[in-house]
Amino acid sequence: MIVIYRNGERVVISGWRAWLIVGPAVLVAALIVVALISLMLGIALTIFTVLLFVVPVAIALALLVRLFSKPR
Repeated sequence: MIVIYRNGERVVISGWRAWLIVGPAVLVAALIVVALISLMLGIALTIFTVLLFVVPVAIALALLVRLFSKPR
C-alpha cells in the first residue's frame, strides 16, 4: 500500500497499481546495488593484483641495490 498526499488529501494506492509502482523501483535499486558491489570487487581485485606483483619486485630490487651498493 502506498500513501500519497495531494493537495491536502490522502490518496491510497493498493493492489496491482502499488505493485506496478514498487516493482520497477525495487528492480532499479537492486541493479544499483549489484553495480556498486561489482565496482568494489573490481577495485579490491585490482589492488590485490598490483600488490601481489609490486611487493616482491620491490623486495627484489631492494636486495639487488643492497647487494651492489658500496659498503660504508
